[in-house]
Amino acid sequence: MGKVYAFLADGSEEVELLAVVDVLLRGGQDVKLVSVTGKKNVTGSHGIKLQADVLISQTDLKAGDVLFLPGGMPGTKNLGANEDLLNALLEAHKDNRRIAAICAAPSILGRLGLLEGKKATCFPGYEGELSGASVVSQGVVTDGNITTARGLGYALDLGIELLELLVDKMHARKIKEAIQYDQIPM
Repeated sequence: MGKVYAFLADGSEEVELLAVVDVLLRGGQDVKLVSVTGKKNVTGSHGIKLQADVLISQTDLKAGDVLFLPGGMPGTKNLGANEDLLNALLEAHKDNRRIAAICAAPSILGRLGLLEGKKATCFPGYEGELSGASVVSQGVVTDGNITTARGLGYALDLGIELLELLVDKMHARKIKEAIQYDQIPM
């Protein structure tokens, strides 16, 4: 079982956060919602009230197997302004622990130089902030210890990808089938 820290701030995209967290919980992972705001009650980008499990100041960030950043505005800016989180991301990268980000949040990784020489994706319009990355249009891409996703429409895919990386492909497929997730061709 992996330990996953999912970070949130005021303005984080609620469904990106919760869809990934839901898939990981269904897959048996230990997931904690970590607030970077100094309070457990957070308001998402669409006004939905969320409650974190812990504050970042109460969390041993070195214990996380995965550090996950949802997108949304101004949530991405708020996450990117938290020094404790930025330091944790740098340390996790140095230790080759998994980092995941979706939508606008990969821009935080780009600003930290964590995408140098890696394939990455993001919400259209943020490509210029993925410094050093080879930007791809895939919905979800994993390169080394970094997994990025384009946006809300790929949140379930991101959760499934992370579950596959934490456990294995068969377990991830079992969860995908259990939630009746089968993309419908248009």
